[in-house]
Amino acid sequence: MNKPIIQFKDFSFKYDSQADPTLKHINLEINPGEKILLAGPSGSGKSTIGRCLNGLIPNVDHGELKGTCLVNGKDITKASLFDLSFTTSTILQDSDSQFIGMTVGEDIAFSLENDCFTRETIHQNVDRWATELKLKDLLKQAPQTLSGGQKQMVVLAGVLVDESPILLFDEPLANLDPATGLKTIQLIDQIQKEVNATVIIIEHRVEEVLARHVDRIVLISDGEIIADKAPNALLHQDLLESVGVRSPLYIKALEKAGVDLKQLPDISSIDALPEEKNIAEKLQSWENKQVPPKQKTEKQPLLTLKNVGHRYNKLQKHPLHDVNLTINQGDFVSIVGQNGAGKTTLCRIICGFIENEGQAFFKDQNLADLSIKERAEKIGYVMQDPNQMISQKMIFDEVALGLRLRNVPEEEIKDRVYQTLKVCGLYAFRKWPISALSFGQKKRVTIASILVLEPELIILDEPTAGQDWKTYTDIMNFLRELNQRDKTIMIVTHDMHLMLEYSKRSLAFANGQLIADTKPIDLLTNADLVKEASLKQTSLFELAKHYNLTDPNAFVQAYIDSEEASQHA
Repeated sequence: MNKPIIQFKDFSFKYDSQADPTLKHINLEINPGEKILLAGPSGSGKSTIGRCLNGLIPNVDHGELKGTCLVNGKDITKASLFDLSFTTSTILQDSDSQFIGMTVGEDIAFSLENDCFTRETIHQNVDRWATELKLKDLLKQAPQTLSGGQKQMVVLAGVLVDESPILLFDEPLANLDPATGLKTIQLIDQIQKEVNATVIIIEHRVEEVLARHVDRIVLISDGEIIADKAPNALLHQDLLESVGVRSPLYIKALEKAGVDLKQLPDISSIDALPEEKNIAEKLQSWENKQVPPKQKTEKQPLLTLKNVGHRYNKLQKHPLHDVNLTINQGDFVSIVGQNGAGKTTLCRIICGFIENEGQAFFKDQNLADLSIKERAEKIGYVMQDPNQMISQKMIFDEVALGLRLRNVPEEEIKDRVYQTLKVCGLYAFRKWPISALSFGQKKRVTIASILVLEPELIILDEPTAGQDWKTYTDIMNFLRELNQRDKTIMIVTHDMHLMLEYSKRSLAFANGQLIADTKPIDLLTNADLVKEASLKQTSLFELAKHYNLTDPNAFVQAYIDSEEASQHA
């Protein structure tokens, strides 16, 4: 029998900056060639386990360590960061912190150059992974100029060229469009089989990871392992949502329809579900009982764009161009599409961060006549990368900053900040320094700093990326409440369920163009648009097709309507 490549024995760890341990009595063994999913809510300790595996703990992050952690036979308390770098390759959640090269090509090649491979070997490997991950056209660009999803693919390429025995992925899907996310999971699976690597995936999006075989799911809550099971066994236990991790949508749909999951031998994928007539009948019957919500009355135009576009540089292959659309007062709009298609660029134009072709009007006022400060009174923007927004040391001060600049009384500031921190799941950390937060927690701070201002139009770039299901739900329900009070919401997202459940209108982008402006359900039922915009059908649609329901689109819409109705119950 093979000796485990990773061993935790009664392992605990407490950061110097914290009063309580982040990890408590961890006992875990992972064998060579296994693929493990580490799942759990934000702050549960998943990333801390990852930082033990790559040597950041205790070499960079200092604290009180008890027990034993062995990585490929090396005790992490005795091995240097350099030693462990040959064993564990890591894709960090924060892509910007991992770039070294001046160009995409240099960054991908860095580890090979560092290990003194020949020029020919380096070119072959860089070309292979740049082609596989669709980065060939970006090789001469600076990685910092790319979209969030493109940055993540560059980091992925830089790790895959190294072919270490342990591959550690920290939230690898957070900034990727649905099609690229699926491709990434397929690639991880392919690499593992080719080189027999041990793969550790830290991810909230359990359903997406389970698109390919996973040996075990290790579920972590409050620094402790509460389950270590094969996916099918864990899904039968209904533990995920009890700790704040979203269950696969098709399982929730089966439960809504009254299907007894305990009677189904394998629920780890839709393909594994038995094609039984009584299940189809229950799903169809449940769908027929759903009542669609009432539609809002006619709305007034709020934001109008005429032939809007922008080109960052001469090397950009598909600049954003000729965008014509009107956002109405009270709209809840999702902006979706392939990485690098221009979604974030559009948001930057609206906020005045970059110059643009064409014209943009807010109500009847030309936005070109307003300064960035004046636009900020009307339009709030939450960036994709929280590090680009944060300027204060303490969480309370960061969220309060905008109110203080507007001379709001301090007592009112305190009430509004605390209320918003509760919504964003940050109230317990209200006296913490921002430096002690994870990337996902920092993102929540930036969301809170904009939500507390309640501008007329709120634009959020991937607000739920890296967030656990409970925080995701709290944030989105708060945005829905604001929307019901006639606030206008625009969200850039790669989450198809978010698009379906919360937004009433979708803007789809591909290759720098607006290719669709329609209802979310209509977008996802158009095969050509789904392919062009790098989207993906949800598992609800696949479940309906699996059981040959009369109208799969109607079934998806019924599920979305039921979720919205449950929020008002």
